[in-house]
Amino acid sequence: MKVIVLSKKSFKKEVKIALDVLQNGGVIVCPTDTVYGLLANATNRKAVQKVFLIKGREKGKPLPIFVKDIVMAKILAKVSLLQGKYMKKVWPGKTTLILKSKGVLPKETGTKEFIGIRIPKHKFIQAILKEIDIPLTGTSANLARKPSLADSKDIIEVFDRRKHKPDIVIDAGKLPYPRPSKVIDITKTKPKVLRK
Repeated sequence: MKVIVLSKKSFKKEVKIALDVLQNGGVIVCPTDTVYGLLANATNRKAVQKVFLIKGREKGKPLPIFVKDIVMAKILAKVSLLQGKYMKKVWPGKTTLILKSKGVLPKETGTKEFIGIRIPKHKFIQAILKEIDIPLTGTSANLARKPSLADSKDIIEVFDRRKHKPDIVIDAGKLPYPRPSKVIDITKTKPKVLRK
């Protein structure tokens, strides 16, 4: 597991390193506008399986998905005119929206019927999403049933001892707003908050 410190000076270089890993079916730990996330190519079955192994996540449990824009969200989910307007209100940002899925991602993502999607508001992830132009897994970088992690030191400590670990950790130190995203179900007429 390689640790790469994120800096303004070598920002483009770090983006390229992350892209290379993701394009080759690897898994990265990356800072987000909430907590650290485990990112992998959501269209790559083996990469998705790696995320489950690294996290110790229960098979079939849906993975949240990061997208670069609403156009990409519409490829993955059934989006009405009203839902599209709602997306524009909350994205980019700290809100994951639950929608009816089009079932285009591998079954391993657990998104056959419903899908949780988010456009994160973080410069590094936005740069990756723009360049790679595919949906990425957006689950938090922690072990299943354990608290989310917002400090790179904790990330390294937790994953370094494990058999299955991320390929690289993009180290942005301690994140300023360490709370998981709000989750809102917008599949019905009235939006329903599932996680504050």
